[in-house]
Amino acid sequence: MEELCGVGAAAPLKGDVEEPKQGSVLFLGGNEVKSSAVVKYSSAPPQAAFARLQEKTDLKLPPANWLRESAKLGPAGTTILGNNKKSKPFSSFGMAYDFIDSVGNDVDVVSDSENIKKLLKIPYSKSHVSMAVHRIGRTLLLDELDIQELFMRSSQTGDWTWLKEFYQRLIDQKWQRKKKSKEHWYQKAILSKFLYYSINGDGAAQPVPSTSKQHQEGPVSGESDEAGRASWPAPFEMPSSLSEDPGASNQGGVPLEPSYIVGHVASAPKEQNLTTLFNDGENSQGLKNDFVRNILWTFEDIHMLVGSNMPIFGGGRYPAVSLRLRDNNKPINVLTGIDYWLDNLICNVPELVMCFHVNGIVQKYEMIKTEDIPNLENSNFSTKVIKDIAQNILSFLKSNCTKEGHTYWLFKASGSDIVKLYDLTTLCEETEDKYQNPFTMPVAILLYKVACNMMLKKNQNKKHYGTIRTLLLNCLKLLDNGRHPQIIASANYMLSELFQLDEPKKEDSTDFPINGNSDESYSEEEEEMPDSDENGSYSNSSDPPDDNKAVAIIKSVGELSVPEKYKSVHRIRGLKSVDSSVKKEGDLPAADPSTPIPLKYEDESTSGGPECLEKQMALFLDKMGSFQKGKHSSQSGMIPGSWQYKMKLQLILKSSKAYYVLSDAAMILQKYGRALRYIKLALQCHDTYCCLCANMLPEVLVFLCQCLTLCGDIQLMLAQNANNRAAYLEEYNYQTKEDQEILHSLHRESRCQVFAWATDLSTDLECQLSISCKCYEAAYEILLFSNLKNQNPEQHIQVLKRMGNIRNEIGVFYMNQAAAVQTERVVSKNVSTTEQQLWKKSFSCFEEGIQNFESIDDATNAALLLCNTGRLMRICAQAHCATEGDFKREFSPEEALYYNKAIDYYLKALRSLGKRDVHPAVWDSVNWELSTTYFTMATLQQDYAPLSRKAQEQIEKEVSEAMMKSLKYCDVDTVSARQPLCQYRAATIHHRLASMYHSCLRNQVGDEHLRKQHRVLADLHYSKAVRLFQLLKDAPCEFLRVQLERVAFAEFQMASQNSSAGKLKTLFGALDIMVKTKSAFQLIRKELVAESEQISQDKSTAENMSPNDSSTGLNREEVLKLLSIFESRMSFLLLQSIKLLTSTKKKIGGINEEEVVLKTNKQVYSLLLRATANKSMTLLERIEVILNLLEQLTQTSEAGNGGIQ
Repeated sequence: MEELCGVGAAAPLKGDVEEPKQGSVLFLGGNEVKSSAVVKYSSAPPQAAFARLQEKTDLKLPPANWLRESAKLGPAGTTILGNNKKSKPFSSFGMAYDFIDSVGNDVDVVSDSENIKKLLKIPYSKSHVSMAVHRIGRTLLLDELDIQELFMRSSQTGDWTWLKEFYQRLIDQKWQRKKKSKEHWYQKAILSKFLYYSINGDGAAQPVPSTSKQHQEGPVSGESDEAGRASWPAPFEMPSSLSEDPGASNQGGVPLEPSYIVGHVASAPKEQNLTTLFNDGENSQGLKNDFVRNILWTFEDIHMLVGSNMPIFGGGRYPAVSLRLRDNNKPINVLTGIDYWLDNLICNVPELVMCFHVNGIVQKYEMIKTEDIPNLENSNFSTKVIKDIAQNILSFLKSNCTKEGHTYWLFKASGSDIVKLYDLTTLCEETEDKYQNPFTMPVAILLYKVACNMMLKKNQNKKHYGTIRTLLLNCLKLLDNGRHPQIIASANYMLSELFQLDEPKKEDSTDFPINGNSDESYSEEEEEMPDSDENGSYSNSSDPPDDNKAVAIIKSVGELSVPEKYKSVHRIRGLKSVDSSVKKEGDLPAADPSTPIPLKYEDESTSGGPECLEKQMALFLDKMGSFQKGKHSSQSGMIPGSWQYKMKLQLILKSSKAYYVLSDAAMILQKYGRALRYIKLALQCHDTYCCLCANMLPEVLVFLCQCLTLCGDIQLMLAQNANNRAAYLEEYNYQTKEDQEILHSLHRESRCQVFAWATDLSTDLECQLSISCKCYEAAYEILLFSNLKNQNPEQHIQVLKRMGNIRNEIGVFYMNQAAAVQTERVVSKNVSTTEQQLWKKSFSCFEEGIQNFESIDDATNAALLLCNTGRLMRICAQAHCATEGDFKREFSPEEALYYNKAIDYYLKALRSLGKRDVHPAVWDSVNWELSTTYFTMATLQQDYAPLSRKAQEQIEKEVSEAMMKSLKYCDVDTVSARQPLCQYRAATIHHRLASMYHSCLRNQVGDEHLRKQHRVLADLHYSKAVRLFQLLKDAPCEFLRVQLERVAFAEFQMASQNSSAGKLKTLFGALDIMVKTKSAFQLIRKELVAESEQISQDKSTAENMSPNDSSTGLNREEVLKLLSIFESRMSFLLLQSIKLLTSTKKKIGGINEEEVVLKTNKQVYSLLLRATANKSMTLLERIEVILNLLEQLTQTSEAGNGGIQ
C-alpha cells in the first residue's frame, strides 16, 4: 500500500482493510471496464464494522453522539450537514501541492471525487455544472465554481462585478439567489444521524436535549451560507507586514526550494503556510488538502488524483463496504446508481450496503456488489458509455484549455444541453487588476512548485527542460514584481539555471524539445492565438447572438456518449526583482537605468603603465586575502541571510558565468573587443559577489581563476592583433540595455573596480602583454593562497602553461625592441643603456617562463624558451661587434662570451628534450640554431681574426673546431623543408675550411708534415663542398667559385713541381676540374634563357630594365666576374698544357694520344682567344662558347686519358 503524509496533515492510521489492489480489473454488468485505485494518503482510522440498526429505529431522533467528532467517521459526519456542500474552489490545489510529483507529468486530472462524478453524469443530468479548470503541464485541475456564492459575495463587497455582469448579460439575465428546499436539509439531517447511529454500536435511539435539536433544525441553512461565504478568499492583496519584513517566518511568502539553488540559498521554513499570501481574514481552508483520502485512480487510460471523504466500513464477506441510506418510497434512479458505482470504483470498495427507510423509520438492509450496481432496477446504465464520456470530456478540455496560468470556466446551465468553456483570465484582463481573479496566486504558486520539483530531476532527464521553462514563464506572467519579488527572482534564477553554462557542447540542446514532448504540449506561439478557433460554433440559435466569449462549446451533451468524439533572459528580471524589493524595504536611492555606465576606457597616457599595474595587483591580492577572512559589505544594506541576499548572490554568480560563456564564444569567433567587454562584465559580477559573500566557496574561486585566465588570453590576442584595434575598441565600448541593467544592479552593492586593471583596453602593446601576464599571475596566486592547487591540478597546469607562454611573448617583445634599437644605432660605437635594460627584461622573462614550464615538466616549451634565450645572447653578441672605423675590425672577447652563452642555452634545450622523438620539429629547430651559432662564430673569427690577442695557429684551430661542431648539428641527410639549407650550410663550411687550409698552405713555410696535412685537408674539404653544391640546383655561382679555387690550388701545387710529367698531370687534373664545371654553366644558361623569354613576352618591362637586372634572382655581376676569371684560368692552363706537350713531343717523339690532346687544346685555345677578344658578345653568347669548348675538351680527355696517365 502506498500512503504518503500530506503537508501539515496528521500521520495516517493504516488499516489492512483499506489496502487497494493495484491494477485490479472489475467485470461490471458484462462490460469490461479497467479501473484501479491506489490510496496515496489516508487519515481515516482502520475500518470498524458498522452497527446494523434494529428495525423501526427512528432516524429523526438524534443519537447521543451526534455531531461529535468521531475517529471512525472522520470528518464525514460533521461535514455532511451542508459543510460538505461548502464551496472549495481550491481543493485540487491542496492535493496538487501535496503530490507535486504527480502534477504536470503522470496525472491527467486532479479533483474532488464529487466534481468527477458531476462531469461523468452530464449527459444524464439536467442540473447545472460550473467548474474552474486550470492547466499545469499535461495535468488539468478541476474545482467547483459556485457562481451563486460568488455573486452573493460580489453584492456585499463589490468584487467579481465583471463576472456577474458577464453572467447576467450572456447566460442568465434574470439571475437571483436560489434557496435550497426544506426537504433538502431534512434528507441531509437524517443521513447524518444514520451514520452516527451506525458507528454508535447501539441501535436504540438516544434523544438529546431539545436545545441541540433546535440547533440542528434552525440555523442549518444560515450556517451553511456563512460558511460558504467565508470559503472564498478576497482578491489578492499584499499583506503590509510582508513588504515590511521579508525575513519574518510567518510572512515570508512562498519558500524557495533549497535543493535546486547552488551555493546554499536557504529557504523559509518548508511548513510555512502558503495561505499567508491571501488576506482573507481566515485560514483559507480552500487551499488545504482536507480530504480523508487522496487516491490515484486509473479509469481506463485516464490517470486521476482524486480526493474523497466517503466513509468506509468493515463487515460482510468483504473487507470494506460503503454505507448508503435510501427512502423506500423513492426508487434508485440512474444518477444515484452512477454516483454509488463511481464512489465505490474510486475508493476500490467491492460492496455496497443499502439501508432502506420510510419517513425516517429503518425498514431493512440490502448488500449489493459494486459490479451489480449498473444493472439495478430503474438504474440501468452502460459502463462503456461512462468510459466514453470520461474520455470525451478529457479530450475536450485538453484540446481547449491550452494556456497555463489561465482560469477556464466550464459551464452548463440548468436544463440546458449546451456546455460552454470560457477563458476567465481573458475576461478579467479587461478589468484593471488581474488579481480580481482569486485563482491567480494559487495557479502561479503551483506552476512554480511543479517547476521546482522538476528542477530537482532535471539532470536525470533533459526532456523536461522545455516543460520547466514553459511552467516558469507562465508563472512569471501571473506575478507582479512589486508584490512577489521573491518568487519572481527565484523563477528567473531557475530559468537561467536551465542553460548549462559549465557544459562545453552546445549541441546538447537538440536532445530535448523546447516545449514538453507530450502530445498535449504547447508552445509560447500558441499563446498568441485568438481565444477561440471555433468561430462557427457561435451561431447556435439557442444562444444569445452576442455570446462570442466562449473558447469552445459542446452543442449537445449527447455528443459526449459518442466514442472518441473529441480525440486530440531571465537573470536580469531576477536581479531587478531583488533590487526593487530591497529598495522598497530599505528606501535607498537607485541608479537611473536610462543613464549608461561609462566603461572607463583609457589609453596608455593616463594609465600608469606596468608599474601602476603592480600596485593594482598588490591591492587586488590584498583584497582577495581579506575575502578569505570573511569580510563583506553591501552598499544597498541588504541583510545577510535574507532571501534577497541569498537570491542576489546566486543571480550575480549566474550572470558572471553567463558572461564568461559569452566571452569564451566571442574569443572563438575572434571578436576580441566583444570578448573583453563580456569578461569585464563577468569580473564585475564576481567583484560584487565577493563584496556580498562572507565565505568564498572553493568552486567560486576556481571560477574566478578561469575568468582571469580567459581575460589574460583575450589581452594576449588583442596584443597579437593590433591591426584591428579600432574595430575591437568599437566592440568593447558597445553596451546593451541588459548589460546596463545588470551593471546598475551591481553598482547598488559595490564599485566594481577591483578588476579594472585587468579589463581595460589599452592601445599600448607592452601594456597589453603586461596585463595578460598579471591576469595569469593573479589566477596562479588565487590557486596558491586558497590551497586549490592540488584539488584542481588541470587548472594549475593550464595557468602555469599560460604564464610560461606570456613570459615568452614579453621576452620576445623586449628582444625585438633591443634588436630594433641596435639597427638604429649608427653613430655611437658603444652599447646603449636602453639596450642593456631591454636585454635584462627579456632575459628575466625567459628565465621565469622556463621555470614555469619546468615546474610542470613541459620539456618542449622549456626547450623553446631556452632556444629564445640563446637567440637573445646572439643579439647581445651582435651588439658588441665593433663598428668599422679608424681601426681594423676584430672578433671581440664580448662577442665570444655571448656566443658561448648562446651555445650553452641551445645545449640545455637539447638536454631538456633528451631525444628527437619527444618533439622532432623543436629538436631540429634547436639543432639548426646551434649549428648557425657555431657557424657564425667561426665565420667571424675567420673573417675578423683577433690576431692582436691570439696566434694564427690558435685561431685556425678554434675556427676548425667551431666549423666541425656546426657540421655536427647540421643534418644534411634527414628529408625535410630545411634539408637544402642544411646542405648549403654544410657545403659552405667545407668550402671555408678548404679555403682556410689552402691559405695556410700558401702562407706556411717549413714543417713539411703540417703542409702535407693541410694539403690533404684542403683537398678533402674542396671535394666535399663540390659534392654538396652539385646536389643543389640553385647555387651555380658557389659551385663555380669552389671549382676555380680548386684550380688555383692545383696551380699552386704545380708551381712547386719540377718534373714535366708531374706538372702535366696536375695540369690535366686542373683542366678536368674545369670540364666538371659544365653543369654550373648549364644552370646559368638555363636561367638566362628563362629571363630572356620573360623579357620578350613583356616588352614594356624590357625597355625599363637595366642590363644587370634579372627577374630570376641570378647575380649577373657575380657571374660576369666568375666568367672572366674562368676564361683567364682556362686560357692559362691551355697555354701551359700546349707548351708542356710540345716540349715533351720534341724530347721523346710523338705519341698519338698526346698529339690528339695537343691539337684539341690548340684549337680550343684559339677559339677562346677569339671569344675573349670579341667585346660585343652578350653574357649568354659567352656562356654558350664556354660550354662548347668544355664539350670539346670532354671528348678529348675521354679519348686521350689513358695516354696522358
